[in-house]
Amino acid sequence: MQYAVMIKDLVKTYNGFEALRGVDLQIPDGIIYGLLGPNGAGKSTLISIIVGVSKPDKGDVVVLGGSPSDPRIRSLIGYQPQEHGLHPNLTGWENLYFYAGIYGVGKKEARPKIEELASTLGVLDHLGKPVRTYSGGLKQRLSIIAALLHDPELIVLDEPTTGLDPGVRQKVWDLIRDLRRRGKTILLATHYMEEAEKLGDEVAIIDNGRIIARGSPEELKQRYGPPAVIEIVLGEEGVGDRLAHALASQGIEATVLGRDRLRIYCKDPDAIIPDITGMAYRLGLSIRVLRVVKPSLEDVFLKLTGRRLGENES
Repeated sequence: MQYAVMIKDLVKTYNGFEALRGVDLQIPDGIIYGLLGPNGAGKSTLISIIVGVSKPDKGDVVVLGGSPSDPRIRSLIGYQPQEHGLHPNLTGWENLYFYAGIYGVGKKEARPKIEELASTLGVLDHLGKPVRTYSGGLKQRLSIIAALLHDPELIVLDEPTTGLDPGVRQKVWDLIRDLRRRGKTILLATHYMEEAEKLGDEVAIIDNGRIIARGSPEELKQRYGPPAVIEIVLGEEGVGDRLAHALASQGIEATVLGRDRLRIYCKDPDAIIPDITGMAYRLGLSIRVLRVVKPSLEDVFLKLTGRRLGENES
C-alpha cells in the first residue's frame, strides 16, 4: 500500500505546552481521511506540520514521499485553512489568479479551471466583485477553489463547510467525492460528524495531542459504539437534565444533547424503555420522540473523549 502521509512519534510543543504527544498517522493514497477532535486537541497543529507551515520538535513526517518543508513537495499540496488568506479589496478573479500564479499556473491555464470550480460551487457570478462584499460562505468557497487550482495530489481541507447552508455543503461534498474519484488524497478536518461519517473512508480521532482511535466509520462504531442507542426528544426545552438526573438515580445513564434531547446507551432497550417513560411521567415531562437507533460516529466520539465535537475543553 502506498501512503500519501506517514507520521511517526510526532511531538510539537508551544511555550511548554505539548500540543502533539507522539502522534502516529498513516494516510493511504487516494482516499478521504477524516480528522476529528475537540477544540484544542491538536488538529490544527498536526495539519500545519503536514502542509509544511510548522516544523515538529520530534518525529518523522513524510508527505508524498518527501519532506513537507521541501518546496517541491509543498507544490503538490493544496491547503484550505480555516482562516482564508483572501485580499478583501481584490475581486474573486484577481484573488484566484494570484493564488494560481503562486504555483506557476498562468492566467490562460487557470481561467477554465476557475470557471469550472466556481460554477460547481455556485461562485461564478460573484467573481467580478471585491471579496470584501462576499458573505462568509462565499469566502469559504473561494478559499477551497484557491487550494485546487494547481491540481494538487494531496488536498488538505480544514473545516471546509463551516458556515455553509445545507445545499452548498452538499456541493462541496460532491466536489470532494469527485476529487477522490480522480485519484486525489483528501485530508478532511471537520466539526461535522455527519460529514466525517458520510465522506470518510477512514477516520482518526485526536484528543489531548494523541490519536486515540482510527479506522473506517463502521469499524469505529463496531469497536467502540454501544450495541444500541435510545434517542429521546422531550416536549419541553431545558428539562433534559432533570430527566437525566432522575434516570441516573435508577442506574440508567443518559447523555444530554442540547436542551431537550437525550441519548441512552444500552444492551437491551426493551428492558429499560418502560422505566424511562415511567420516570418522565412521574416528573410531568412529555416525550415527543422515543426511538431506538444504531450507534453513530458521534456516540463513538462522545464515549472516547467525554464531550461532543465542537465543545470547548474545560
